[in-house]
Amino acid sequence: MTQRALAAEFIGTFTLVFGGCGTAMFAGPTAGLIAVSLAFGLTVLTMAYSVGHISGGHFNPAVTLGLVASGRFPAASALSYIIAQVAGAIVAAAVLYAIASGVSMSGTPKRFQDLAAVSNFYGGTGASLGAAFLVEFLMTALFLFVIISSTSRRAPAGFAPIAIGLALTLFHLMSIPLTNTSLNPARSLAPALFASGKPLADVWLFLIAPTLGGVAGGFVSRWLQSE
Repeated sequence: MTQRALAAEFIGTFTLVFGGCGTAMFAGPTAGLIAVSLAFGLTVLTMAYSVGHISGGHFNPAVTLGLVASGRFPAASALSYIIAQVAGAIVAAAVLYAIASGVSMSGTPKRFQDLAAVSNFYGGTGASLGAAFLVEFLMTALFLFVIISSTSRRAPAGFAPIAIGLALTLFHLMSIPLTNTSLNPARSLAPALFASGKPLADVWLFLIAPTLGGVAGGFVSRWLQSE
């Protein structure tokens, strides 16, 4: 592990939160679900091609821990990666907060949203606690399956970022109405810190469920890929 790898994880996670949550905040009210889902998928795709060769392109603590479980990443380096990822996400949320503070949130139809609107949630108009946990756990496990399978030595070379980005888009299309889609503890924590209230009270679920799902997906993929 090098300082360049940690910088790559910081930049990649920053871009994921800035591009994905930023699209949801400023374009989501008019562009809709498909645009937001594509934004998250495209940020991972572009960053994987841009800095994946430097750090492996995790951009997500659940991915890092899933790769540890799969035997693809050394456990000794996991904490440093997670710190870099969380730091990148928080800085991105801070920038979005600053931008949102400088634009008008008024008007009909509503043109912009705040960080509370792009935070993860359960209950109310979304999924119940149990359903939200199940969705986030399974989606993250499947996401790790795609990541590990598409980067296997037996997979076609050079196409993994496309498969990973499209998988993330797919999972967002399904679950934005249910939980606002996490799959990523860093992505969940960062906006919740600036939103406080219910988003911050709910964030524990989106730290635990994706992490457990990522580890489970890593173990299953390790057995299936036999690497």
